Amino acid sequence: MADTSDSRTPAQIETDIKRRREVLAETLDELGMRVHPKTIVGDAKAKVASSVDHTLGRAYVKVNSAVSDVKSQFVDEEGRPRLERVVPVALVVAGVVGLLALSGTRRRER
Repeated sequence: MADTSDSRTPAQIETDIKRRREVLAETLDELGMRVHPKTIVGDAKAKVASSVDHTLGRAYVKVNSAVSDVKSQFVDEEGRPRLERVVPVALVVAGVVGLLALSGTRRRER
């Protein structure tokens, strides 16, 4: 059987009930804020923004690494261009630009 004896005075019991009601009211207010649509939307926006920031940060690091890798192919450790690699690429680019210009000229003639 449960022990029903309580050594508290009625005033102490009333004070305890009042305190518990206040705590319960605070808890209900907090739960109400958590499930409020504006709070849910705000939390979702914050998660998306965080995810986008994280993704953009990772993308920046990868792009920066790729650019550094490409740059290291055309520049030596002292920052001077590696002519044995720059010249062939420049010739290929000039050839492609020339072909595109020639192709554009032929299209206009027709």
